[in-house]
Amino acid sequence: MNADAQPLFVPVILAGGSGERFWPLSRKHRPKQFLTLDDSGRSLLQATADRLTALAGHAARIMVVTGRDHRAQVLEQLPDMPVENLLVEPTPRDTAAAILFAALKVAQLNPQAVMGVFPADHRITDAAAFERVVRRAEQVARETDQLVTIGIEPTFPATGYGYIERGELLGAHDELSAYRVTRFTEKPDSETARAFLRTGLYSWNSGMFIWNVQAILRAFEQHQPALYAQLSEAMARHTLLQPRLPEVFPQLPKISIDYAILEKADNVVVIPAEFGWDDLGDWNAMERLLKGEGDNVSVGRHIGIDTGGAILYTTSGDDLIATIGLEDVVVVRAGDVTLVVRKDRTQDIKQVVQQLKSHPELERFA
Repeated sequence: MNADAQPLFVPVILAGGSGERFWPLSRKHRPKQFLTLDDSGRSLLQATADRLTALAGHAARIMVVTGRDHRAQVLEQLPDMPVENLLVEPTPRDTAAAILFAALKVAQLNPQAVMGVFPADHRITDAAAFERVVRRAEQVARETDQLVTIGIEPTFPATGYGYIERGELLGAHDELSAYRVTRFTEKPDSETARAFLRTGLYSWNSGMFIWNVQAILRAFEQHQPALYAQLSEAMARHTLLQPRLPEVFPQLPKISIDYAILEKADNVVVIPAEFGWDDLGDWNAMERLLKGEGDNVSVGRHIGIDTGGAILYTTSGDDLIATIGLEDVVVVRAGDVTLVVRKDRTQDIKQVVQQLKSHPELERFA
């Protein structure tokens, strides 16, 4: 690449999530990102890669970070991505370690690259608007060395998302404005979420980020020096004959990129946007994904009497779900597991999965 060329844009997909809130459809051996939840025929991971291939120009420029249990599934679902672009974490240590792992790899290949970070399991319905936002974020990251977050314009007082408060306007282009971030707030209660919406200053935290790779490496050096030193040294010394990553990864702190870097750095900006985003966080998302007829949303065969506001899902065409006198529930039949939960308690599904993992005789159901 000559000196006048634009730095390469490298999209990195984080595909290491467990998707526990979509249990029992999402299981340990096949978590949410590998599932097809709509009629597109593409899994969430494949749909994410499709969008980013259009941005990067070629599938060979996409990287994926995943866990060792899911290496084969990533390669199966993304056959056009070179195997060397798959970064396998020996042990999951949350998003800070995953992102630093990818940033160090990107910097080895092209020290001037602009790097994007995208979760594998989000749904986006307006690909053209998404591309415009990412291009704008890429421009800001390249020209200013700011750490750019993509915020989603909130449409209701959600308590399942983190929030970003925007401050000073730094610039606008093509109707997309970049603001200095005042603060990040973790998932609020309903009263706080309503107050956030009334101010008009908050965006949902999408978990999508764009930055010059050198800028994020400097941020890790400044705010997480121990993590940076451990992982950069391990990668520098890692070889097939003397692998260092399996030894070092379990020692890394388990911390999110928000806590590790973004809440500490003073060069973080947000671009609020709307492009039909949904993080498909739990079963309630099926109402947004699949518009049912009447009061219920169902996949598979269902017979109901006096049943309303229900989400009903079966993976087998031979199965039938029958309900009587139920309101606002989720009923899922997936393989050898049946889940019945009130819609306002779906966040607690993770607790069930943790209980299963703690009992050897039940772990196969997790």
